[in-house]
Amino acid sequence: MLTTLAASILLATSPVAVQNAPAKANTTATTAAAKSTIVDTAVAAGSFKTLVAAVQAAGLVETLNGTGPFTVFAPTDEAFAKLPAGTVESLLKPENKAKLAAILTYHVVPGSVKAADVVKLKNAGTVNGQRVDIKVDGKKVTVDGATVTATDIACSNGVIHVIDTVILPVDGTVVDVAAKNGSFNTLVAAVKAAGLVETLSGKGPFTILAPTDAAFAKLPAGTLEMLLKPENKKQLAEILSYHVVPGVAAYSDAVVKMTEVPTVLGSTVAVKVSGDKVMLNGANVVAVDVEASNGVIHVIDTVLLPGARTSPTGQANAEGGKTN
Repeated sequence: MLTTLAASILLATSPVAVQNAPAKANTTATTAAAKSTIVDTAVAAGSFKTLVAAVQAAGLVETLNGTGPFTVFAPTDEAFAKLPAGTVESLLKPENKAKLAAILTYHVVPGSVKAADVVKLKNAGTVNGQRVDIKVDGKKVTVDGATVTATDIACSNGVIHVIDTVILPVDGTVVDVAAKNGSFNTLVAAVKAAGLVETLSGKGPFTILAPTDAAFAKLPAGTLEMLLKPENKKQLAEILSYHVVPGVAAYSDAVVKMTEVPTVLGSTVAVKVSGDKVMLNGANVVAVDVEASNGVIHVIDTVLLPGARTSPTGQANAEGGKTN
């Protein structure tokens, strides 16, 4: 989870900007802004008072005055005003500093990404660690549904694109997201029985290959009940660890380029791609890129078993060690 403001809308324009100012004015604004950091530019603009206050409350001033470069999708004061009553006031409280920082860093992409490059993207990784979705419809560009209203505001340590809505990251760990989903009751019960809740609620990031309740139901009769017994806690933990990729939020576009993925258990899971179909040890991937605050979840239809490869029909074939 990596890297995270803005300048005058009246003086900003680019291929995706919705406002047009005279070319001379744009040149002047760009030159002036380029001499100031992202934070200083936002302060001088006067349209980002709430954003600046939030950056100060989150303790991010020094970071965003740093070398960078950063690309910031900067919500205006009007954008913050669209949040439910009391939200901003709550976020500015000292006890919510971490949550506020998570939201602000979700508006920051590492590197200097100009509008001409933004429109070529479908998504972008943020300093928060999660990704924002980018959509282009004619001259309209949106970031997680927020409309880009001005672009390419040059600063000494990056570039600012202005948006009309505050964008919000997922608030909840992989365990929280799975528990709220309703399709992973068995998986959540297993994580609790194995004593892995605290681990999977940690910083991560983790990539979870998550079997649904229906996937667990495919196990031989009595298997699940046996695994959930206290005396089988170690075996259960090993099986669950085989469903976790450590140290990275591996989104689907990265996974499909791999032949195998490492797991916390130490052995690997084979990746097979055939057209639009993706299989992990023979388990079908039925949903991808379910985001959480500390990682990402890919949904599978079969429980993966260490030391075995699962065929497309769901039958286990004995194989030990790593895949080739």
